[in-house]
Amino acid sequence: MTAVSRSRTGAAVLVPLTDLVPASNPRTPLEPAMPSLTESPGTTAAAPVSLPTADDVVAHTLLNCLLREVSGPERQTVVAEGHLLLRLPRRGVLLRVALRRTSLLGAHRFTGPVCEERDGGRRFVDWRRLAAYTCDELSLRTGVRNEEFLEQVASSHAAVAAALATGHASDMPDDPRSAYIASEQSLLFGHRFHPTPKARSGDPLSWAAYAPEAGASFPLRHLAVREHLIAQESAEPSATAVLDRQCADVPDGYRLLPAHPWQYETLREHPLLRAALERGDVLDLGPGGRPFAATASVRTLYDGETFLKFSLNVRITNCLRKNSSYELSGAVALTRALAPVLSGLAGRFPGSAVLREPAYRTLALPGPGGAPDRDLLEGFGVIVREGLSRRLAPGTTPLLAAAVADEYPTSTAHVSRLLAGADAAAALDWWSAYLELLLPPVLAAYFDHGVVLEPHLQNVLLCVDDAGRPAQVLFRDLEGTKLLPEQHAQTLAALPPEVAGPMTYDARRGWDRVVYCLLVNHVAELLAALADLHPEAEPALWARVRDTLRSYAGRHGCPPRLAALLAGVPLPAKANLLTRWERKADRAAGYVRLPSPLGEDVLHEANRSSR
Repeated sequence: MTAVSRSRTGAAVLVPLTDLVPASNPRTPLEPAMPSLTESPGTTAAAPVSLPTADDVVAHTLLNCLLREVSGPERQTVVAEGHLLLRLPRRGVLLRVALRRTSLLGAHRFTGPVCEERDGGRRFVDWRRLAAYTCDELSLRTGVRNEEFLEQVASSHAAVAAALATGHASDMPDDPRSAYIASEQSLLFGHRFHPTPKARSGDPLSWAAYAPEAGASFPLRHLAVREHLIAQESAEPSATAVLDRQCADVPDGYRLLPAHPWQYETLREHPLLRAALERGDVLDLGPGGRPFAATASVRTLYDGETFLKFSLNVRITNCLRKNSSYELSGAVALTRALAPVLSGLAGRFPGSAVLREPAYRTLALPGPGGAPDRDLLEGFGVIVREGLSRRLAPGTTPLLAAAVADEYPTSTAHVSRLLAGADAAAALDWWSAYLELLLPPVLAAYFDHGVVLEPHLQNVLLCVDDAGRPAQVLFRDLEGTKLLPEQHAQTLAALPPEVAGPMTYDARRGWDRVVYCLLVNHVAELLAALADLHPEAEPALWARVRDTLRSYAGRHGCPPRLAALLAGVPLPAKANLLTRWERKADRAAGYVRLPSPLGEDVLHEANRSSR
């Protein structure tokens, strides 16, 4: 018996189902084959009407990672009769889960529990056992152990369960600001291709006070610091004024340093800070001012006028969320260096803009050697990001793209709410409008200016008009924005090496990052949410992506990398599971290659089979 699967180039291949059965159980009964994904795209049900349990969310997320990074590339998976069968070849485990919908990219939608084919039957595999199987497989594959992994999966599960307990909004807020904040605070489940998307360190009781999914909003902690102990940079004369405006009661000779209250509690017993407080070099003015709402990144807060990106000595997903010294200087340096580039892009593509980060301020208390203590310098660093009013198109409502594209309708920003009642033709029209706003400026930044934007779902705001139609996109977070050295040699040479180095990617790595963030993380996920509404339209949705790319290529000489993309070369996907397992820095993350739905032959066959 055989089943049709897909090769890494997108072609259909026959895989013997008996090859997927563990050697210890060669006669496990398997169900009949189903057509390939290119022959039967978008089969099964449409979008879910209810939210899953935390148990299912964590199990499905682990399966997503195993399918994309481990079993899929090693051809150890098959789709058969409405189910995915996935083998962990080194552990000798065959897993099975029902499919809500198949995907041309292989990013399927799962439903219900995970089972294991064993001893002639099946048994339920809960998220803990699946995490343990994942540990075993990765240990055997890589030769290394990760003693943190199971604890991090458990932490992520606890956070998802807590988020689900808070409920979710049923009605769209009346004003754009409230709608925007609601979208930022709606990500109950996190990145569905990260093994521990909601893992975090720190006291759970503290988390409840500051977590976006709990609707956290709170005043800042205000410190007054003697002026000679303040370190700051600014790309604009007035950029630091937003910090000074947070509190009026600052004595002469001092400058205001706002702090995230959680971070202040973490660092208040640092010996240098305690001594500075005792001698009056730093004054604790307490909490005050207008409340700031936590956004999806947790450490970036918004008061309706300004974003402030704080350091948090808390591990979220992969790493401590601190503003390193090179990131503080790098944000201002990029804002200054990219001013003409970003203005030019906004002129060419008036439906897009980038939020600048024009200033930072921090505490520079001398350590034993006389230089500023690094823990305090980075720990109290705050980056000023432009507020929405500087770039937002009039009459539009900004929504976090990750909330619009979520697998489940966790907020009123979800695409199922924006397109409520719309037929497939209207959804395709909406999709084309969005692609025309999103794709061209990112491609132009790379090809024309050597700038690598990072437009993943959490870094983009989709701004809609009163009818819910895309009207503008805003890109944010310069931490992930990089420069190609060959096009920015003069700018980079003028910066300290420790700042310039992390600010660059070579052309190949930069292109992988652009394609992954733009097409795999962002476009494919929002496309999947649209395909949940209209499963039969998935090939047409990918065809619109191809059309938009081809139109841009036709106007701009079709650079070789873009020509290859249009030809259907495999797409790079960040290997979040393997990166987390091997405890690599995000910058050192590797990529796996996914079969591309962009090839014309793949789309033609998918369209033919969907009729």
